[in-house]
Amino acid sequence: MTYIVTDACVRCKYTDCVEVCPVDCFYEGENFLVIHPDECIDCGVCEPECPVEAIKPDTEDDPDGKWLAVNSKFAEIWPNITVRKDPPADADAMAEEDGKYEKYFSEKPGSGD
Repeated sequence: MTYIVTDACVRCKYTDCVEVCPVDCFYEGENFLVIHPDECIDCGVCEPECPVEAIKPDTEDDPDGKWLAVNSKFAEIWPNITVRKDPPADADAMAEEDGKYEKYFSEKPGSGD
């Protein structure tokens, strides 16, 4: 098992989770974070840190494995992030919106550390 980041993170991108990760397995996109599934040690300390509940065990993934695939793909190409950053200014307003991945997701990398 590994943990995955899901739709709720898009355009919220709170980074409280990266500070507590003991193995630094988070990677940063322009408006989304992902977890590298081969680096995650399944400790689960990141899950309760996410204020929008975007982090889930992969056992709670979509039936087609969408979020594991997204996390796997972008963890290979985006920069590592290990320190907390301020969320986007509109993060709170975006927190309750559904279907954000299809509407807003960007493949561009973030700045990392």
